[in-house]
Amino acid sequence: MNKKQKITLLRILAAAALLLVFHFLRPGQPLAFFLYLIPYLIVGYDVLNKAFKGIIHGQVMDESFLMAVATIGAFALALTKTGDYVEAVAVMLFYQTGELFQSIAVGRSRRDIASLMDIRPDEAFIEKDGAFVSVDPDEVEIGTVISVRPGEKIPIDGIITDGRSAVDTAALTGESVPRDVHAGDNVLSGSINLSGLLHIQTTREFGESTASKILDLVENASSSKAPSENFIAKFARVYTPAVCISALILAFFPPLFSLLMGRPALFGQWIYRALTFLVISCPCALVISIPLTFFAGLGGASRAGVLIKGSNYVETLSKVRTVVLDKTGTLTHGVFEVSEILNAQCPHEDLLEITALAESASTHPISRSIQQANRRQTDLSRVSDIQEISGHGVIATVDGKPVAAGNDRLMDRLGIETPDCPKTGTIVHTAIENRYAGSILISDRMKETSTQAISDLKEAGVTRVIMLTGDTRQAAESVATQLSISDFRSELLPQDKVHCVEQFLAEKPAGTTLAFVGDGINDAPVLSRADVGIAMGGLGSDAAIEAADVVIMDDNPRKIAKAVRIARKCMRIVYENIFFAIGVKLCCLLLSAIGLGNMWLAVFADVGVMVLAVLNAIRALMVRNA
Repeated sequence: MNKKQKITLLRILAAAALLLVFHFLRPGQPLAFFLYLIPYLIVGYDVLNKAFKGIIHGQVMDESFLMAVATIGAFALALTKTGDYVEAVAVMLFYQTGELFQSIAVGRSRRDIASLMDIRPDEAFIEKDGAFVSVDPDEVEIGTVISVRPGEKIPIDGIITDGRSAVDTAALTGESVPRDVHAGDNVLSGSINLSGLLHIQTTREFGESTASKILDLVENASSSKAPSENFIAKFARVYTPAVCISALILAFFPPLFSLLMGRPALFGQWIYRALTFLVISCPCALVISIPLTFFAGLGGASRAGVLIKGSNYVETLSKVRTVVLDKTGTLTHGVFEVSEILNAQCPHEDLLEITALAESASTHPISRSIQQANRRQTDLSRVSDIQEISGHGVIATVDGKPVAAGNDRLMDRLGIETPDCPKTGTIVHTAIENRYAGSILISDRMKETSTQAISDLKEAGVTRVIMLTGDTRQAAESVATQLSISDFRSELLPQDKVHCVEQFLAEKPAGTTLAFVGDGINDAPVLSRADVGIAMGGLGSDAAIEAADVVIMDDNPRKIAKAVRIARKCMRIVYENIFFAIGVKLCCLLLSAIGLGNMWLAVFADVGVMVLAVLNAIRALMVRNA
């Protein structure tokens, strides 16, 4: 407990002790009024003060105002009618007890979430003259070599220049198994160096590093509210004035009607019912627990390695029944390797060298694989006039000869016939001086968890799984068969993927949503077009974080189903709290209106329901079995 909570606890204990003493002493009037006023003011002065300030500022329709009116009214009734002040003091006492429990529960959940997100170090170390000098990470420029000792968090993204170690990335990806790293490997800020001393050359500024981006996303996620949150806020603004008016009607209309009918008015009885009605009606359980549920869900998802950019996306994700998956980088590693040379009209080494020169300016993974497979030293002065045609390939001049390297579409465009290639994989055809010269077969390895990921999606209630790829139909069919995906589209250009997703959006069942999962770099248009875009393995990628609504912080496709389950659990808790709070309050309001409820029932309907709803909301943090 913090200092404020400890003071509140002492006030509650002191007021409870005085209440017991006065109850057994049974002082007579008017001494009883002044004696019971002492514990009432000890435990409730801050509520009265807040209510008074609310009246001054025109914000009267809040919980403090309702509680102040109800307890002061109960005091007035005791003074003029019943002489029993215990109930008035006890209502304020139990209200403050409930508020304390709620404050502790909310504070604990926020601390849990904050500890999950405690991934950004406050200092970086630079080695000078054999000593480690601490510097502000904000002042470290790109290209600076920093030192990270065992047990320290890596403060800034970079490349290891010297050293070997194991790093713990659990705070970023949710994976408990450490990753071995050595010179030349990229490392991300927020990871923990476990064993050896690492020297890291920074590749980003501190504010642009992965840990900073993750914290910014989590901290700003609350600004994107879900429809359920917006509904509760609007509901509270209309509901509170409505019940206040209803309480006034309940207090005065029945007794006035009785007077008109020649019967006793019983003003005291009806005012008591109205005061009880006011306390019961307070909507704090909804106003507090619903945002807390979303906040806890976002924090729990982050711990599991799933970054959701706002509570509105939690609600959208919970309704996903159609999942469209990009193949490369999502279901496969996206690491292409040259596996075979086919139908070569010249020596294999020559074909590889000429194709690598033509592809030398391209950053596409397929182009890089060809460049890496070329064992000869590349002289870039031999190549000129490079033209990259999106979705087709490249055209360039190598050694003064026109060279084209690409897929079937490029060859068809140039009017060059190519032989059939029955092999499964990506085929890059090469033509020299408009004559076919050979083909290079490039293969991509399937991720070990992809098969289980598809099974998990189906178990999570996803009714339609579709795979999209720019690869040939043979390559796509091979992957789809291995993964038991019956619906796939192949040989797609980037714009074709957008058209496919638009078609699937039109076909999806009403009341459901569609998620597109891609690598977050070249799939930005499709990620933006889907109901919810999920970037797979996008950690550290600017394109992924900008374009996607959800970022899976590692390369594990099984996290897609986990994200859906987390969202559904969060929404299930939201609806549980809504129905529980409204249901209990309606029952208690009815009992109060007909005279079967008292202030004790009102305290349960207000404070008790709120505490139970808050405790239920905290379950959204627990995502291990989501």
